[in-house]
Amino acid sequence: MSEYVKVCTLDDLPEVGAVVADFDGRRVAIVRDSLGEVHAIDDTCTHANVSLAEGEVEGCTIECWLHGSRFDLNTGAPTGLPATVPVVVHFVKIVGSDVNVALNN
Repeated sequence: MSEYVKVCTLDDLPEVGAVVADFDGRRVAIVRDSLGEVHAIDDTCTHANVSLAEGEVEGCTIECWLHGSRFDLNTGAPTGLPATVPVVVHFVKIVGSDVNVALNN
């Protein structure tokens, strides 16, 4: 695990949805789910090379806009085909209104 680094503030996030942060050359999707929880996952779909941050968030999952693969934001596990490989989930710590992320190598 890397050190925690501030990547954005809570105000930078949509009410439900995602933004992309470049974290040490790695694209990470910072996602607020339907319950208001903040997650960080690798931004690239494991089925196709597209940004997950552009997909729809529903409950605690994010859907890839290209082929409809879904991923659990807590575990990274695919919950809908065609993806079968999980995305990497990173560590999030909220300090005040700052969103801090540590990469899960």
